[in-house]
Amino acid sequence: MTAPALAPAISATREAELLASVPTGLLIDGRWRDASDGGTFDVHDPATGATLATLASATSTDAVTALDAASAVQASWARTAPRERSEILRRAFDLVTERAEDFALLMTLEMGKPLAEARGEVKYGAEFLRWFSEEAVRDYGRYLTAPEGTTRILVQHKPVGPCLLITPWNFPLAMATRKVAPAVAAGCTMVLKPAKLTPLTAQLFAQTMLDAGLPAGVLNVVSSSSASGISGPLLGDPRLRKISFTGSTPVGKRLMADAAQNVLRTSMELGGNAPFIVFEDADLDKAVEGAMAAKMRNMGEACTAANRFLVQDSVAEEFTRKFAAAMGALSTGRGTDPATQVGPLIDAGARDDVHALVSAAMAAGAVAVTGGAPVEGPGYFYQPTVLGDVPNDAAILREEIFGPVAPVTTFATEEDAIRLANASEYGLASYLYSRDLNRLLRVAEQIEFGMVGFNAGVISNAAAPFGGVKHSGLGREGGAEGLAEYTTTQYIGIADPYSA
Repeated sequence: MTAPALAPAISATREAELLASVPTGLLIDGRWRDASDGGTFDVHDPATGATLATLASATSTDAVTALDAASAVQASWARTAPRERSEILRRAFDLVTERAEDFALLMTLEMGKPLAEARGEVKYGAEFLRWFSEEAVRDYGRYLTAPEGTTRILVQHKPVGPCLLITPWNFPLAMATRKVAPAVAAGCTMVLKPAKLTPLTAQLFAQTMLDAGLPAGVLNVVSSSSASGISGPLLGDPRLRKISFTGSTPVGKRLMADAAQNVLRTSMELGGNAPFIVFEDADLDKAVEGAMAAKMRNMGEACTAANRFLVQDSVAEEFTRKFAAAMGALSTGRGTDPATQVGPLIDAGARDDVHALVSAAMAAGAVAVTGGAPVEGPGYFYQPTVLGDVPNDAAILREEIFGPVAPVTTFATEEDAIRLANASEYGLASYLYSRDLNRLLRVAEQIEFGMVGFNAGVISNAAAPFGGVKHSGLGREGGAEGLAEYTTTQYIGIADPYSA
């Protein structure tokens, strides 16, 4: 049986035409405009280092102007019928789906992930638009009689107000839709600050929202080379009522401190250090398949990526051998090449940080079963790597790797696995592999993570609450919980209607 033919590589003409179609200005009050000081910044291809586009770089003045626009339409947008907000989101879902190839290629160019994986992100990211289009008309309050019977209780949900949304570089579309969609559904206006490394997808998405009928001023986009130049003045402005941030824990802590001055609603999706626990009764082939999905999604550049592989000692050798064989068979290259399975890391600093963790682990006694070094040549590539015999005190088990590196360590008992899993300041995602459902439930109840995968390497879903505990943040995105993050609860006490 012959292997299926690979799709043709993307032409340079196709790339150029797509890049030329992406807005490069700031979106303020429904209009694309230059930065107030004329400043710009470049966006680069991590596979080659070449410049892809030059965008307007928003200033602090531009940030405040964007908030002016959002504040001006907040009241009217909040009064917009839920059905109308729902239909805008549904049209946006349809448009993103129609433009899937454009979005996928744009993400591959600016972030590096293979096209096949970028197409998966388009599907995942678009689903937040569809999910919250359905939730927009189901934001229920309640009406009841107080226990003593003398008062009626009316509870309603209201939009929290203008929001600052700060998205990371690793999922340029999904992180934007995951924040924008519930804000639209709830009736909030927004100022969106995309990551400076990958702003192009957000620019195209914002235009798509306008094409779907979103009124001017509801969504404003201020791409910029200075994150603090945007967040600083907005967090100090009393008109802002919420910040939603996805990014590193140190930055999240600083933003929370700044947000405290105006007592803002905060949603923080921060770092992760996910354990991938394999018990001796697990189906090892399925565990390896799940490990590949949990580790290599986005080249390991995901907060949910499996970061520590904790394997029961009786099966550790077999699991590590099979896992290393699967990792070693992956091909690296520019994401537009149909043969590519692993794209570049986002920049030289990211690649150097990954290699420093690997080198330190090997100096402490870990063994590179496969990989273990950067890929020579242009771009920021790193070999898919499996490390065996990793000491439990190695830095690579404490720090978020954010790259295609899988450190394997062992445990003896279920209690050991729980202790090792919890030996982290982070608590976002975790993965458990076993045939024993009671064991899975016992461990899930005792490990300190906001999300747990049972025999599954990918668990993110628009209908499920995404978020963590401890230093991994607070609040949830997705599910009914995701809509609640953008609403406030108002209680109205009504006099007994029979007492008049």
